[in-house]
Amino acid sequence: MGRGKIVIRRIENSTSRQVTFSKRRNGLLKKAKELSILCDAEVGVMIFSSTGKLYDFGSTSMKSVIERYKKSREDHHQLINPSSEVKFWQREAATLGQQLQSLQENHRRMMGEGLSSLTTKDLEKLESQLEVSLHAARMKKDQLLIDEIQELNREGNYIYQENVELQKKANLIRQENMELYKKVHGRMGKKAAVPTNGCGIGEDPYVPIHLQLCQPTSTKP
Repeated sequence: MGRGKIVIRRIENSTSRQVTFSKRRNGLLKKAKELSILCDAEVGVMIFSSTGKLYDFGSTSMKSVIERYKKSREDHHQLINPSSEVKFWQREAATLGQQLQSLQENHRRMMGEGLSSLTTKDLEKLESQLEVSLHAARMKKDQLLIDEIQELNREGNYIYQENVELQKKANLIRQENMELYKKVHGRMGKKAAVPTNGCGIGEDPYVPIHLQLCQPTSTKP
C-alpha cells in the first residue's frame, strides 16, 4: 500500500518539526550541490531556522553569488523601467555640475577673486592651500633645473671626450708626418740652404723662418 499524500502545513509538534527541518534541510543542500556539479551552475542557498541559525551553501562563495544576484536584479530593473536609468544619469549630471562649480569657485579664489564673502577662517585655509601649492611648484621647478643642469653636464662631458679624441688623432697625424719627414730626408741626405740674395732659408718646415736684410752685391762693368 502506497504512502499517503502529506499535507503541506506547519507541524505543530516541535520535535517532529525539528526532525523534518533537519532532514529536508540536508536534502535541499545536497540537491543544490548536485545541481552545481551536474549543470555547471552557480548556486547559492541560505536557510534560517526558526531559532535564527543560518545554514548556507555556495558553489563558489556566498558573497560572489549575492553580488551577482544584486547586479542581475539591477540590470533587470533598468531594462524593465528605463526611467530609472534616466534618473540615474540625471543625478550623475547634477553631481558633476556641483563639482565643476566648486572647482571654478576654488580657482577664482586661488586667483584672488571673490574673497569678500570669506571669513577669517576661510582666508587662513586658502592661505594654507596657496602655501602648499607654492611649495609644490617650487619643488617641481628646482627638480626641472637640476635635471637640466645634469643634462648640460652630460653634454659637456661628451663634448670634452670628443675633443680629447680629436686631440689624440691630431697628435697621431703630427707624429706620422714627423716620421715621414725623417724617412724622406734620411734617404736624400741633408741639403744646404739655397741662398737668395745672401739670405738662407732652412729646409726644415718645422723650424721657424727668420728673414734678414742684406746689402746688394756690387758688379763690375
